[in-house]
Amino acid sequence: MSKKNKAAEPDDFGGFRAGFSVLVGRPNAGKSTLTNALVGKKVAITSAKPQTTRHTIRGIVHRDDAQLILVDTPGLHRPRTLLGKRLNDLVADTLAEVDAIGFCLPANEKIGPGDKFIAAQLAAVGRKPVIAIVTKADLVDKQALTEQLLAVAALGREVLGDDGWKDIVPVSAADGFQVGTVADVLISHMPPSPPLYPDGELTDEPEAVMVAELIREAALEGVRDELPHSLAVVVEEIVPREDRPEDKPLLDVRVNLYVERPSQKAIIIGKGGARLREVGTNARKGIEALLGTRIYLDLHVKVAKDWQRDPKQLVKLGF
Repeated sequence: MSKKNKAAEPDDFGGFRAGFSVLVGRPNAGKSTLTNALVGKKVAITSAKPQTTRHTIRGIVHRDDAQLILVDTPGLHRPRTLLGKRLNDLVADTLAEVDAIGFCLPANEKIGPGDKFIAAQLAAVGRKPVIAIVTKADLVDKQALTEQLLAVAALGREVLGDDGWKDIVPVSAADGFQVGTVADVLISHMPPSPPLYPDGELTDEPEAVMVAELIREAALEGVRDELPHSLAVVVEEIVPREDRPEDKPLLDVRVNLYVERPSQKAIIIGKGGARLREVGTNARKGIEALLGTRIYLDLHVKVAKDWQRDPKQLVKLGF
């Protein structure tokens, strides 16, 4: 995130603004869904399972007068494993570098210890503008939304003093309610700057990471609660199939899915391999759309015992 010109004056770039904003919140607060809604295309995976996001995925919002680079992070939480600690460290490193912070709190869940833990972390960051974003507004009625907005405002005063949050914005990524307003508010806190990315570019995430995330999303659908924390996906290679006609290219995509126990391997594979075939079918559509060509997806499930707690395994799996 070193492309910014910190010393720039407002008129240096014709009023254009560009910068980085991070969306934080406890797991499953709607950060990835909001990122995708703001960008207008899927750049971050979503799941009903907590801690779906493992990487900081950047989505880029283009406006005529601004460019907003969204950093979608793993959910901040009290870590119970070495992986959890590293994910929290990833968020902390990101907070130190961005221009503004969007704190996501769901409208349909009361403020709890997890939200207060994150609010305290944000208060310690320093002078970064923090915008409270009340997500999932479509899931509650007007009275409940009003009550949640008041509770969020009270939390802001509690951790930041009388001024509280810079702004509070209710939003629904599902139906588009105030998505544009969230972008407007975040952009208002960006510094004067020329565009930081080429027009039309929606993410700077490597293709292999995006492919791995799409496969992990498909693998998490409808599985038991303990699996999301124990599943890692590594793309071994993406190579063109030789001897294919130019007008009918095919990419071979070879991928390993790692779990911590043989019982989890059985869950992923399913009876007679049916579950793994379903994962491949569902993931293939998104991967072909991403890569712009047909693929042959070769999935293998392996056991890496207790990898979340093993420093060597974490490095091997990209954490």
